[in-house]
Amino acid sequence: MKKIIFITNYFKVLIFLIILISLISCNEEKAVPQKIIEDIGMIQPDIISTNITVSFVDSSYTKAVLKADRAKVFNERKKTYLEGNVKADFFSQKTKQRVSWLTSDSAEVDDNTKDMLAKGNVVVVSDSNNTRLETTILHWDNKTQKLYSTEFVNITSPQENIKGWGFESDINLSNYRIFKVSGSRK
Repeated sequence: MKKIIFITNYFKVLIFLIILISLISCNEEKAVPQKIIEDIGMIQPDIISTNITVSFVDSSYTKAVLKADRAKVFNERKKTYLEGNVKADFFSQKTKQRVSWLTSDSAEVDDNTKDMLAKGNVVVVSDSNNTRLETTILHWDNKTQKLYSTEFVNITSPQENIKGWGFESDINLSNYRIFKVSGSRK
């Protein structure tokens, strides 16, 4: 009798394992709706370009020249993402000369407003007053023609070295404000 119980239990365990292995090995692939893919950022860019140079021109005046290792353009989002060695040269409307330059690891450009968000090792240098700004994130508001950041900033000029949180300035770095200041005057 014990032998029969042992064999029945053995068969029960064996049948359970076979069913379990069958269930585990089933692989049913389901289609993921496009909306979910877009929401989690897996949408593909419409254009990918390498070693790009873009000129921002207003009538006959070149406002800026932007360069990057790679650009990804998303037409539906109306956004352009720049990656690697991002550099922008900004020019004076009056003199047509470069007034400042910006470098960063990456940037996002709103294709409608032409606002830009520079990220990672952001540096802006003014040619006219030898002032240097360093931060991690910097916004360019095209409508107001202002630079601003809510992050930590370090500004070095021949007269002073100022650090703080929050910043706003013109593109020449000649009229700037830091909101939470610490630093020294030379």
